Amino acid sequence: MEQREDIAVKNQLLHTPEGVRDIYNEECERKIILEGRLLSVLKSYGYHPIQTPTFEFFDIFGKEIGTTPSRDLYKFFDREGNTLVLRPDITPSIARCASKYYIEQAIPIRLCYTGNTFRNNSSYQGRLKENTQSGAELIGDGSVEADAEMLALVIESMLTIGLKEFQLCVGNVDFFQSLIEDASLDEEAEERVRELIGNRNYFGVEEFLDSIQAKRSSKEAFSALNELIGGIDILEKAENLAPNSKGVMAIRRLEKIYHILRYYGVEKFVTFDLSMTGTYGYYTGIVFRGYTYGTGDAVVKGGRYDHLIEKFGKKSPSIGFAIVIDELVSALTRQKIRIVYPRKNTIIIYAEGRQLEAIRLAKDFRRKAKNAELLKKDENSGLEDYIRYGNDYYAGSLVYIEETGEVTMVNLVTGEQKIVNSTDRS
Repeated sequence: MEQREDIAVKNQLLHTPEGVRDIYNEECERKIILEGRLLSVLKSYGYHPIQTPTFEFFDIFGKEIGTTPSRDLYKFFDREGNTLVLRPDITPSIARCASKYYIEQAIPIRLCYTGNTFRNNSSYQGRLKENTQSGAELIGDGSVEADAEMLALVIESMLTIGLKEFQLCVGNVDFFQSLIEDASLDEEAEERVRELIGNRNYFGVEEFLDSIQAKRSSKEAFSALNELIGGIDILEKAENLAPNSKGVMAIRRLEKIYHILRYYGVEKFVTFDLSMTGTYGYYTGIVFRGYTYGTGDAVVKGGRYDHLIEKFGKKSPSIGFAIVIDELVSALTRQKIRIVYPRKNTIIIYAEGRQLEAIRLAKDFRRKAKNAELLKKDENSGLEDYIRYGNDYYAGSLVYIEETGEVTMVNLVTGEQKIVNSTDRS
């Protein structure tokens, strides 16, 4: 009985908590390479890397900031009794950072990052609770040119990693807000309408607006949102539907963005969706999401947040996005898009008494920027076992130094083997 309990305890230790997972071997290698390629694209646009803490004070992500609901945060306390949270979103951390370190800077700030976020989602949602994100933030630029640059940067990032079939859905929360204001909805009613539209439940929207006796023109406008999804042509329809100048200006801004995206040559990847309301409460202008095949959720989320940094003490219009790396890897795998990386590792196997030669050889490889893994040969393992091991870990070649000093070299890509001169250095 006691032995069974010990086994049960040990088995428990092998499992991860719900919503998190181990990433290892080839998948880990692919993920790291993917992150590196995305970072290269972001840096090519002039964005500078930044790292923020994994946990922050609770207020950084509080209700006033407009980010994640409190129930979805991982909260804990420090020794002084302060409430801390694991970051669910990196943008508010960067907003805090910008207010602290760039308070006097007038020239726009371009920052990029890669880091993990944590959300205590309900288990039934089937989503990971820890995700890796790569993203960019353009701080201090409220122009339409900044909006277009950010969208172009997202599209180039997707193309660089090999995605060919994807769409960037772009909306403007100011247009949606103009409908809310025209309908004179209170905070509770607005939240309900947002929820229903977010779920594409337009019949539910109609029923709800009927129940609160909203005016007819408002009901018609919200019902029409379902049809305001498509190319540049739907913007004219949306402008005719706009109830006030705020809505009209929102549509005209999208038209200007589209015009600039044509200069970048990426307009074919953009779809307009005027029903988008924004994931976070801090979004103020354009919002966008990137979708592709092989994943159930957006691989990119972003938008303009002109008043977020203001909450930390710096008035600064800004825009940014986050690429969800885990969703992206899943999509690439299911679309059978390979993340190719060079098989640079060399495995050096040495027999008893040949350690010196093996270490010298490994040092020589490493000086030439080639990876070298040293393994003393196990008498119970044959050369084929090590070849199999090398292939499992995507090594490019194998070197076996025998007791006699004879050296066997194996090309793990082609399978070719050859014997070279002895390593004896007499």
